[in-house]
Amino acid sequence: MKQYLLFVAFFLNTFFLAYAQSGLGINEKQNTLEYWTEFNPKKKEYREAKKILTGYITENTTLYSRDAYLLQGVVYVTNNATLTIEPGTIIRGDYATCGTLVITKGAQIIAEGTESFPIVFTTNKETYSRKPGDWGGIIVMGDAPVNTFGGIGILNFDLDPKYNRYGGDNVESSSGALKYVRIEYSGRKLSAKKELNGISFAGVGNKTKIENIQVSYSNDDSFEFYGGNVKMENLVSYRASDDDFDFTQGVQADLKNSIAIRHPYSSDAEKSRCMEIDSYDMLEKFDAQRNKTNVKATNITLVNTEDNDQGLIKEAVYVATDSYFTLNNSVIYGFKDFLMVKDYVLIDEVEEYVKLKNLVIAHCDNSLRTLKGDGSITVNSYFFSKNAISTLDGKIADFFKNPSFEETPDFRYTKMVKNFNPVVNK
Repeated sequence: MKQYLLFVAFFLNTFFLAYAQSGLGINEKQNTLEYWTEFNPKKKEYREAKKILTGYITENTTLYSRDAYLLQGVVYVTNNATLTIEPGTIIRGDYATCGTLVITKGAQIIAEGTESFPIVFTTNKETYSRKPGDWGGIIVMGDAPVNTFGGIGILNFDLDPKYNRYGGDNVESSSGALKYVRIEYSGRKLSAKKELNGISFAGVGNKTKIENIQVSYSNDDSFEFYGGNVKMENLVSYRASDDDFDFTQGVQADLKNSIAIRHPYSSDAEKSRCMEIDSYDMLEKFDAQRNKTNVKATNITLVNTEDNDQGLIKEAVYVATDSYFTLNNSVIYGFKDFLMVKDYVLIDEVEEYVKLKNLVIAHCDNSLRTLKGDGSITVNSYFFSKNAISTLDGKIADFFKNPSFEETPDFRYTKMVKNFNPVVNK
């Protein structure tokens, strides 16, 4: 009997661990949001900026953590120079001049903070007066491929015409490193068609290090990728007005262990999504002989934190025509639709471009929809079973360890553990 009980205990423990370590969503071993993130930047006290960055940085320059800097107007790093930023440095974007940092093609930024001493880009406004769009943002350009005619893109952000071009043939180029960096209250809208993002990567190559970056309260997209070939992990988008992750112009993107946290009252009236994936902004500039956008995402959490019946929360993911998207081992919670495609009405058409595997789609009205016809896509149960896709419902606290923002939230997935109630015959 003792051996039998030990066997049962071993079996139950093994079974429990198998479910506890589901492998879904962001990292289960530790809360990757601890220590370096900030979810209430409105009241965060930052040192007053006493040094000014302005104009053109044409030689290797270091920003030191002992100082705080004011980013005044558009600041360009040019002439193949490297801008190095020490861990713990504070850079404040000027509201009056729309402070913006541009790393031009050929130049580099080395901004490697640490978990204890992240680098912070934020507004120069005082506590409680801060708002999305207080300053411009960060733009990083490189010479990796884009799918426009001629293979060169131009950023339409009122930049100096000598420094607004990106793209080339160097897939493995490096524009530097960004690690343990926070970007707050950026994304100034210059006009209806000129909207700065929290951080923009344009033609950036895959030797660029893009890790542990949090963009909060951007007035446009948090992260936007214009072409290039990028590898990223541990990205956090929090309460963006527009998209959390926007991919276009043939970018080849590998995104791992990242999270988008949306709130309906931060979303603007446009079609704001966690992920927007298309191959071109303007069809007349699209070279069909070049790469189409291809995004491969693994261990992603996409979450809307509050229900709202005013249509402010749209689909979690939108995939346009001739764009490729792969999503594995991920959790999606709280959206009207999980996935919206532009032109496909048959599941076979969808599966040619979209690959889904090992997903939990929770508290969403619909799983798959299309902009065509009445919006419906006929999907049978076999599609969900063969791809290990579960559709569930419940409260947000049922799915994540701690979705409260009164302290550092923990969006590790827990639903399978909570649902496991083994019964043993005595």
